[in-house]
Amino acid sequence: MSSPVTFGTNEKWRINRNIFVLGFAFMVQFTAFHGAANLQSSVNTDAAAGTFTLAAIYFSLILSNVFLPAMVIKWLGCKWTVAVSFIAYMPFIIAQFYPHLHTLVPAGMMVGFGGGPLWCAKCTYLSVVAEPYAKLSGVSAEVLVVRFFGLFFMFYQMAQIWGNLISSAILSSNLGEVTPFVNETWAPEALMFGNYTLPTPDYGGTCGVNFCSGNDEQDNSNLVPPSALKIQVISGVYLACMIFASILVAFGVDSLSRYNSGRQPTAQGKSGLQLLAVTLRQLRHKYQLLLLPVIGYIGAEQAFMAADFTQAFVGCAYGIPNIGFVMICFGVFNALAAPVAGAVVKLTGRYPVMLTALFLNLCLLTALLLWRPDPHQWLMFYFLAAIWGTADAVWLVQVNALSGILFPGNEEAAYSNFRLWEATGSVLSYASAPYLCVRTRLHILLGLLLVGFSGYTTIEVMEFKVKKRHHQERTFELVNKTEQE
Repeated sequence: MSSPVTFGTNEKWRINRNIFVLGFAFMVQFTAFHGAANLQSSVNTDAAAGTFTLAAIYFSLILSNVFLPAMVIKWLGCKWTVAVSFIAYMPFIIAQFYPHLHTLVPAGMMVGFGGGPLWCAKCTYLSVVAEPYAKLSGVSAEVLVVRFFGLFFMFYQMAQIWGNLISSAILSSNLGEVTPFVNETWAPEALMFGNYTLPTPDYGGTCGVNFCSGNDEQDNSNLVPPSALKIQVISGVYLACMIFASILVAFGVDSLSRYNSGRQPTAQGKSGLQLLAVTLRQLRHKYQLLLLPVIGYIGAEQAFMAADFTQAFVGCAYGIPNIGFVMICFGVFNALAAPVAGAVVKLTGRYPVMLTALFLNLCLLTALLLWRPDPHQWLMFYFLAAIWGTADAVWLVQVNALSGILFPGNEEAAYSNFRLWEATGSVLSYASAPYLCVRTRLHILLGLLLVGFSGYTTIEVMEFKVKKRHHQERTFELVNKTEQE
């Protein structure tokens, strides 16, 4: 057993540096992944290959979360689990050079198998380093966990900005396109129609809430995929990002063994089946069961954003090249809201912040059900993305942090369950996308939101009663002690 590390005066700076580098590496990695994933449902439309690939990612993520995290973290440690898991994402980008169902789906499965250990290792790392930082700073570990998650997700969600900026810049260019001469193509058509102006398509009738991906009658020029050369250039940039992210973690992040000496992790000394049992045994905890619906909602709403909002609303009515620009807006507000939500929780408590996220999501889903997309109302696409990004940041930061706060010492099992049920929500949403119209999917999302928030509220009420009872018992003990004296 290694001897405990004696922390120097600059240890707080060192912990902050580790969190900064880890967050920056995730930002670079998911600049590539999110940028590619946001285009899948709109670009790889043959046999719904893109949507089924996203479903494959989250289906394998379910298996990965059940079987792999505790075992892989035991073998490699949190740092090297992150570095190696980044590599598992690379085949997904490579498959974009030859995008067919038989290449995309297996590559997507690789992403899922890497994702389970990756996210569990990241969550465990942030939770564990909060403990020595709390001793050095005098701030409670519970507050620090929320703060660290807020800082991390600020970096993570900035990936939406850079990834979509890359894709939009390339898709909006003339790369790989042959511009016809006026007298060859456009002029004859103009002569044919004379002064007749072509009618503006009724995007509201076929896009948005009325969009059905299986509708073959849909003839929308906005949904024509871009040239193969553009996709290949985008993929080359994304692949370079992933390679850099893996190197960054390998050489820029300290091993977690520096901070968890004397701390008995859940996975220590257990066989593979025992480690699986640890993850599944967590489901016996009432808090974990009550968290499942809201965790499932997080996965489902993110899948809806990536598959349906990008295709049915933005791509269908506003054009595929504009998907990236709209998603940049989502990423900006997501990145800003993550640290702000953590700071506000410190002032108001967690429940008012979560209540605000509920209100934003209810307004958002109602707007999506009532609004008919129109390219002339371009500002509305960005406004909806901004609201979505703000609410999503609150869900991600607070529910992630809550998983660490409610189950101290069982972080591996708690975060493994978080990713498991988040992935379940995503895979069900992606898998049903080619078969259900957007209106039906919005109603399902609305129901899941209300059930999930009810479960979360029940946890807060139970925790309030426990703390109140503990306070009363403590007061009673102090009164008795005073009377005896």
